[in-house]
Amino acid sequence: MEKIRIFAQLTRLNQPIGFLLLFWPCAWGLTLAYNFTGDMSLYLKHIILFFFGSVLMRSAGCIFNDIADKDFDKQVIRTRERPIASGKISVFAAFIYIIFLCLIAFLILLQFNFLTIILGMSSMIFAFAYPFMKRITYWPQLFLGLTFNWGIIMGWASLANNISIEPIILYFAAIFWTLGYDTIYGLQDIHDDKIIGVKSTSIKFKNNVKVFVGTCYGLCILLILMMVFIMEIDKYILLMSIFFILSLGYQIKFLKTDNPQSCLSIFKINNLTGIFVFLFIYSFMVL
Repeated sequence: MEKIRIFAQLTRLNQPIGFLLLFWPCAWGLTLAYNFTGDMSLYLKHIILFFFGSVLMRSAGCIFNDIADKDFDKQVIRTRERPIASGKISVFAAFIYIIFLCLIAFLILLQFNFLTIILGMSSMIFAFAYPFMKRITYWPQLFLGLTFNWGIIMGWASLANNISIEPIILYFAAIFWTLGYDTIYGLQDIHDDKIIGVKSTSIKFKNNVKVFVGTCYGLCILLILMMVFIMEIDKYILLMSIFFILSLGYQIKFLKTDNPQSCLSIFKINNLTGIFVFLFIYSFMVL
């Protein structure tokens, strides 16, 4: 049981918000493509495959991140008890876990068409580069956005077998979403990060965090609505957008930037945002 507990900590399976934030963009891309393809059985199959793929790849990414950041994690109150930083598991054993998880994820990837397989393999560049971005730029959240939302493009390609303007616009919208929510998440460690030299948008915009996050969320909303306009969806469906817009506005209103617990609670609301965007896109095909 202790080994299972350590594995759950290592892969963050005890914190499902991470793989859910990776999964929702995949579901958005799939649902958007379904509006053009109409194959429900294939859509449901791909939803399941992308869910398990999200869990596996997020778990592997967390392990790799902890290996890269083990010396940083030892100096941060929130992360110093992570399995690698605390010595509960060796780096070698952690690499074995990464290989195992990636192999299973690769078997899932092989279930898709050739374009999706190529897109999935290319995403590894973003995934394994991200942990090092905080050392060289104040914009690691941008690289996380590029990585975490690649599933939009993959989800679309898995059903449509092409790349179109609609998923690209949605992809950029999701990048701004990630820029916002991960800036909120980074506020938890801002004091320790400044001491050890880790960079982030949380530090860069520390004096105007709400303005920066609000701008990112505003651009996210604008791009999603632009996508709807391009698709020539019936305008009354725009009423469904009120739910995810309110969830983003709520975060700005009630975020307490100097309270780590508030930052974590507000960050977790983005799972609800992901659901609302999913339902908004799903409404295109049922209303």
